[in-house]
Amino acid sequence: MNKNKKPLHKQDLNFVFGKPNYTFMFIGLAVIALGFILMSGGGSDDPNIFNPDIYNFQRIRLAPALVLIGFAIEVYAILLNPNKK
Repeated sequence: MNKNKKPLHKQDLNFVFGKPNYTFMFIGLAVIALGFILMSGGGSDDPNIFNPDIYNFQRIRLAPALVLIGFAIEVYAILLNPNKK
């Protein structure tokens, strides 16, 4: 048996992503979750009463922008090269 070969049960664990990738992924997930949390609510308990708060700036502009920014962070985290020095 060749001494340079490693046994099959002792393979190196090479992860595709590094620590910076996972850090950016968790930040992106937090931003996406914050966007969905900001979108929730604004309804009325009585279906016969209209609540105009459903159309405020937070739910129409801010929350969808946060979700899109979170997805952009996720794409950056996936494309980030962990081996670049």
